[in-house]
Amino acid sequence: MTTSCPPPSTSERREEQARALCLRLLTAQARTRAELAGQLKKRGYRADVTTRVLDRLAEVGLVNDADFAEQWVHSRRGSAGKGNRALAAELRTKGLGDDVIEAALSGIGGATEHDRAAKLVRTRLRRENLDGDQAKVARRLVGLLARRGYSETLCFDVVRTELALELERRRT
Repeated sequence: MTTSCPPPSTSERREEQARALCLRLLTAQARTRAELAGQLKKRGYRADVTTRVLDRLAEVGLVNDADFAEQWVHSRRGSAGKGNRALAAELRTKGLGDDVIEAALSGIGGATEHDRAAKLVRTRLRRENLDGDQAKVARRLVGLLARRGYSETLCFDVVRTELALELERRRT
């Protein structure tokens, strides 16, 4: 005669539902622990259930905020050309702490950020008409870099340098 397992308790069912929800969310895209916790809270899961589920997902390597931050920085720097300030702000909205953000951004040196800003300006300058008001063009380029999170001094330095180089290139 076989004995059947007792039916799962309500708490076990809720935990299983929470785990399934997290796995569905992670299938669509990588998420931070804070994002998953927010989704679980929004759907009415208790804090103890949320903690157990997220601890287990972290234990098996499905939730890792440090890896998420590094991947986010790599992706956003490449595709959107974001500066450190903008990247840090985006990661804060994802619920990451300052120590994780700092670690993810530590691999990006000042020279790397300068090179990326210069590349963005060079790309935009190719399409600009420099016969008219060059101050207007410079303001537009500084605004472009500022909106992407580059520091004010870096914006002005890069635009001044790249604008002078482009003017010299067009003269010859």
